[in-house]
Amino acid sequence: MLTKFYDFNSGRVTESSLWRSTDYGTTYEKLNEKVGPKTILSYLYVSPNNKRKIMLLTDPEVESSLLISLDEGASYQKHSLAFDILSLLFHPEQEDWILAYSHDQKLYVSVEFGRKWQLVQDGIVPNRFYWSRLGLDKEQGMIHLEISVSEGRSQYITCKLQNCSDGNKGKPFPGFIIPDSLVVQDEYVFIQVGFFYCTDLQIISTDDSQVVAAIQDWHQNDSYNLYMSESRGLLFTLMLENVVSSGGPEGNIMIDLYEVAGIKGVFLSNKVVENQVKTYITYNKGRDWHLLRAPTSDLQGNKVYCEQPFCSLHLHLHVSENPYTSGNIVSKDSAPGIIIASGVVGPELTSTNVSIFITSDAGNTWIEEEYSVFFLNQGGSLVAIRHTPLPIRHIWAETGTNIASPPRRFYVDGVLGEPGEDTLIMTIFGHFSHRSEWQLLKIDFRSIFQQRCTSEDYLTWQLHSEGEVCIMGMKRIFQKLKANARCVKARDQYIPQMSDSCACTEADFECDYGFERQIDGSCTSAFCFLNTTGYRRALSNNCTEGTLLKFSPRRQKCPGQAPRGLQLFTAEGTLVATLGKNVTFLVFLEEVITVDFGDGTTMSYVNISSIGDGVKHVYSKVGIYQVSATARNTLGRDRVILYLHISCQLEQVQLSAPSVVVRNKEVNLTTVLRPSSVGTVIYYWWFDNKTEPVVTLDGAISLTFPKEGSYTVTVQASVGNTVHQDRMTVAVYDYFRSHVLAFSSNLDELNPGVSEWREDICRVVKSSTVQVTGISADQLLVTVLPGLPTTAEIFILPEKRSRDGLSQVLLSALNQDLIQFTLRPGVQVNVYATRLSPAPLVDSSDSGHSSTAVILLVSVVLMGLAVFLIYTFKRYSILDKIYSCHSTSCGTNSQGGESEIRNARC
Repeated sequence: MLTKFYDFNSGRVTESSLWRSTDYGTTYEKLNEKVGPKTILSYLYVSPNNKRKIMLLTDPEVESSLLISLDEGASYQKHSLAFDILSLLFHPEQEDWILAYSHDQKLYVSVEFGRKWQLVQDGIVPNRFYWSRLGLDKEQGMIHLEISVSEGRSQYITCKLQNCSDGNKGKPFPGFIIPDSLVVQDEYVFIQVGFFYCTDLQIISTDDSQVVAAIQDWHQNDSYNLYMSESRGLLFTLMLENVVSSGGPEGNIMIDLYEVAGIKGVFLSNKVVENQVKTYITYNKGRDWHLLRAPTSDLQGNKVYCEQPFCSLHLHLHVSENPYTSGNIVSKDSAPGIIIASGVVGPELTSTNVSIFITSDAGNTWIEEEYSVFFLNQGGSLVAIRHTPLPIRHIWAETGTNIASPPRRFYVDGVLGEPGEDTLIMTIFGHFSHRSEWQLLKIDFRSIFQQRCTSEDYLTWQLHSEGEVCIMGMKRIFQKLKANARCVKARDQYIPQMSDSCACTEADFECDYGFERQIDGSCTSAFCFLNTTGYRRALSNNCTEGTLLKFSPRRQKCPGQAPRGLQLFTAEGTLVATLGKNVTFLVFLEEVITVDFGDGTTMSYVNISSIGDGVKHVYSKVGIYQVSATARNTLGRDRVILYLHISCQLEQVQLSAPSVVVRNKEVNLTTVLRPSSVGTVIYYWWFDNKTEPVVTLDGAISLTFPKEGSYTVTVQASVGNTVHQDRMTVAVYDYFRSHVLAFSSNLDELNPGVSEWREDICRVVKSSTVQVTGISADQLLVTVLPGLPTTAEIFILPEKRSRDGLSQVLLSALNQDLIQFTLRPGVQVNVYATRLSPAPLVDSSDSGHSSTAVILLVSVVLMGLAVFLIYTFKRYSILDKIYSCHSTSCGTNSQGGESEIRNARC
């Protein structure tokens, strides 16, 4: 037993003690010295497969370690941990196999009962990891995992116990799933994807291969609808509407549905009826529900006047989170028919004036009690402790006999039992006063129950529902101990149950899939089905003959209606896919389906549900495709459309803009993509320090700069999930002069066509010009243009008084071949002015320049652009061909010589 001292001042546990008793609680040994006197323990685990193996976790705020005992807690070995454990999951069969979930969403595995750990996977969704089960999974050492991929997206994977590498991961479902939706239970694996028209789905039960699910529709806030499947878990019918829900521990949703232990098919549920919460019971697994009858008398023996439907018994159906108290409701497999619950009598369920109610006939009749009741002796006996915040003096047996009296008045905090109701020894813990420490009160019932139970100690009782004894097609008779029996029920002692089949009636059939129950009890069609009468025999129902033939499935004429409810999605849940890769489409409707992929390809499917992992298609060109699915029958059709963006991987975006521009004059900024055809591109433009971008679908934009200075322009190109960017600096002046430069032809042979090389040439040309002419470096700006032959433009940014003189100095140096540089040893490059006339002086402050100058400027610009475009187009065409070698899935439209270039490059 682990006890902890919580310091309210510091808000944390500051001390813990470990206790061990080998005589069922008569004496205790304190084990703090064995685990470390300063060690603070946080949790105690007992192996579910071998109770001799115990694991203790330390407080992670102090240290991260665990202590292991292999001798039922007599001795311990301490092992340090490299991670903090948040929760543990023991294997259902292998006693040494444990999964540990850490605070940073990582999952670890140990096959040596915690002595060694190995990382399995990171990014695990909390509480969404499960062990494989022998006989249900292909491999015993397999784990089912839900991993978080991105915000709003998860993925279901499986992997082997000690090898969860990418190559060993299985993906049973190809697409993404809704986060926190993986459930592995019995033979079922449940996931949720984006086509559910509901806000939440909870799996309640999978008994007998039949799934009970709670679904919350959009219009529901604090309630769910219950649905039940057939034996395959595929087709669901409505079981009960507007069932109450509430928040549970760790944010879990709790549904007010309680399955009574020991008797199959009996459920209790709280349902909202006209804004009131009422408790209903079913004996045939949800086919029929009715209110609970109130007790005939109250605690004082007075007659209770309570007429349905205005008054009935209502119960709190949440199982207690505290394992040491009796809880709101409890029943046991070893005591069929006995239900102990807290509740009220009246028009609706409330949290005031709550009493304890007990039934011994599975909910047909109830009595009111003022005691908390606990099971003992394999459920054969009940022990009652007064349900009160006041101290008690007596503990009573089921017959009203005083069986124990504490030495002083005793405040009861809870009851300890190991292992539960199997033993005849009970330990009650509490305190004598509000200031005293915890006290343990041991009660040994072995002196009362001395002999083994025989058949003479039992009596029989028959299960019924308001007098009807044929339930689920059977008459069921149970045995229970007589009230005055003082005998011991052995742990393995079988309680025989007698049953006899009944003739089938309409009550043994529930509404089939696609049919809804009406007020008169009949099932009417909601869809169109051929092979059903609208009814199906309830699972686990064993009725024979009678109306069996009348309600059995048979082919009949369909009521007739056009298809409806057709749905079309991609398996990934997105509307973007990559060129050349498989796109998986999911189509949902049991009809003849035609899928048009939008690229001239059409496929028809008679039974599309037989295609387990969806319809696959590969697109050969980028673009936006209209994909449609059409369902048809003789009465009409249904059609659904989605628009799919097929894109190619963007490798680069290059921004092109003048280096120097005139203030208040419009300038064009353009982009070049590699490869050129990638699909739909969104451009984001940032200008200088603006926090919000300008968004366009065109790779060009025009703008003006209102002030002199230096401006940074950034462009981002976004295609699918890929984003690339480029940026450059633009200088803005009121006036400047520029000259087009040419180079000796040997430079072209060494031009690799990359921006870094052009920047280097800019620097050496500028340095040489400054050295030869004496012009200040601050007044010069050089830009080397892309393409061949290699050309450049030099800008003179003079003061007004010296602008014409500097230009003449520069031209003189160029005409005399004075500006040159050494590219590498033995390679001398000359820089000279082209035959094109230099651009005139541009001055936005002086509007008196001649029209001749304007015409001259335009002609120079046009001629320069012609040269630039001719060689740039040639250069880009070659680059496009080279690129096609690397990215054949994207391709280019260039023709001629492609194969030779591709071979040479590859």
